[in-house]
Amino acid sequence: MPLGLPHTRSRAPLRRRAPCAWLARALARASIVLVAVFVLQVVYVVQVFSTAQSPTGLGRPPTADEIKAADVDVLPDGRGLPPGSGTAERGRDLYARRCAACHGASGKEGPADILVGGNGSLATPRPLKTVGSFWPYATTLWDYINRSMPYDRPGTLTADEVYAVTAFVLHLNGIVGAGETLTQETLPRVRMPNRDGFIR
Repeated sequence: MPLGLPHTRSRAPLRRRAPCAWLARALARASIVLVAVFVLQVVYVVQVFSTAQSPTGLGRPPTADEIKAADVDVLPDGRGLPPGSGTAERGRDLYARRCAACHGASGKEGPADILVGGNGSLATPRPLKTVGSFWPYATTLWDYINRSMPYDRPGTLTADEVYAVTAFVLHLNGIVGAGETLTQETLPRVRMPNRDGFIR
């Protein structure tokens, strides 16, 4: 035997399997799994849509009163405003107690957003965006105060209080008079200085 070659035993010839038989079996198993997954997905989707009130099976549908309580958005034309009224004279004390700490006694001091001033500054290199110089609709101011203010206790003001504070902030900007009464009918008619400064 030549040196350097390993000694090998003779082996019986291996039986050869049918070509790709193992691949066919793997594909058959995979197709069964895919069909099962598809069926489970169909069952889940049917169950979700057939249980429209509570797809997860948790909780309960909201009552009409609960939906009404959460539906507090106000549109620019005044739709959504509740009954109520307020004047700047009535809003002065409320503003001093609930708003001045953040916005300043005259709405110009901060430290939070400045509410007053900035007229004519929007086209300058240093625009001052306030209620008086930037906001296009008075109804938007009512909506924001109602949902988000005061900062530490949002949503705690009554409708009359929101009308009064809105009137006072508008009065500070020279937009409404001190004794002018704002209601769900009169507030949408308030013309803001920057009403035409936005493009639909």
